[in-house]
Amino acid sequence: MEQNQYIVALEIGSSKIVGALAEKSSSGVITLTHLVEEKMTNCVRYGTVLNVENVKSGILRILKDIEDSMDGRVTQLYVGIAGRSLHSEVSEVNRSLDASKPITDEIIENIMRDARRNTIKNYETIDVVPRAIYVDKNETQTPVGQIGSSIKCKVSLIVAKPILKMNLNRVISMSFGATVKQYFITPLAVSEYILSDSERSLGCMLVDIGAETSTVSMYKGGALVYLATLPLGGRNITRDIMNGCSVLEETAERVKQNIKNPLDLKHVDSFVIEGVTSSEAASYISARTDEIIANIDKQLDYAQLTKDDVKSIILTGGGSQLQGLAQRMEEKTGIKVTIGLPPKNLNILDHKYNKPEYINVLSLVSKATDDIKYGESCLERNNYDAPIIEHKPVDTLEDDKKDKKGKNDKGRNKFGWVKTIGEKFSNLIKEDDYDENYH
Repeated sequence: MEQNQYIVALEIGSSKIVGALAEKSSSGVITLTHLVEEKMTNCVRYGTVLNVENVKSGILRILKDIEDSMDGRVTQLYVGIAGRSLHSEVSEVNRSLDASKPITDEIIENIMRDARRNTIKNYETIDVVPRAIYVDKNETQTPVGQIGSSIKCKVSLIVAKPILKMNLNRVISMSFGATVKQYFITPLAVSEYILSDSERSLGCMLVDIGAETSTVSMYKGGALVYLATLPLGGRNITRDIMNGCSVLEETAERVKQNIKNPLDLKHVDSFVIEGVTSSEAASYISARTDEIIANIDKQLDYAQLTKDDVKSIILTGGGSQLQGLAQRMEEKTGIKVTIGLPPKNLNILDHKYNKPEYINVLSLVSKATDDIKYGESCLERNNYDAPIIEHKPVDTLEDDKKDKKGKNDKGRNKFGWVKTIGEKFSNLIKEDDYDENYH
């Protein structure tokens, strides 16, 4: 009898950790069965884990919640990588060919391996994404089988500071005993399941606005041509209100969430929360939003693209839910802006998860369902078919021993195991004294 597969994905963000469980049936139907989140404050900064104990505890609670929802045990999981230092670098690999022999898959694979060896100082290459391939200086999307005397591959190296992945490894290894089956680059997973083929082909910009960072990915001709992570997000807006109005961050966030039309200063609803007027808060929201949009728009120059190269902007992330943001960005950039929708291959029963803030973890789940091999699973269901052991009073034990004397004990039940999670402490490497302005 064919068994359903269970996929567990984890997104560790600056404001929260989100875990998701999906079930893949034998017929290929993928259903999101559970989603749980843990709010985090000052534990993860710009994607880098700083407070290992709090993050570990949050992951433990999430995985325990997932286990309880299915009465099972999580054995492995997929984890997304994103953060301030994540960006792309252009690289090229040139190679001479034997013109009498056709290009093979093996040749292309070897070139990709060579491209990965083109290291960037102080950065780790996490992935290599092909941009363009030229055979005898002629661009082609199908090099395999062609014949030529030379081949050139232009690629995007996806790189990040080594500690980004290193600290994730440490936290996961300390948590619950589950292992990481695969790391996925979150913005690439999102683009794969959110963008359409026509959007990537015509040229588009995917903008994920999170709590502390905004990731910008640009596509042209069907290929990724640029990726950068900006140290700006929704929390910058909250802090502007907090500092400008002299209130706690919790109050500033509540004010921000309750303002209707915060970017339309002439039509802001009038109210007061703990001494903060909506009109004053809206002025801070509007000013910081314009700054974020300006920085996103500037990425076109860094990518060496023009407005003609990018036909649309697709917004995702919790920060994209700011009312009026899409309209304001369209006005400032002159490019059509839409809000991204969850992956179409995922059956989401609870529609409260059909929000931009969950698109990252939903995309990771979708990517994992394509990655996982037949018969594998991230979660093992508990089996209750084992014999039931009757516990007898202490004074009957001697009688039992006499009754069983001389009999073999082949059928004796061996049961019970205790798993403890020892407290581990680890000094995390911190991103001290380095320049993030790599552009």
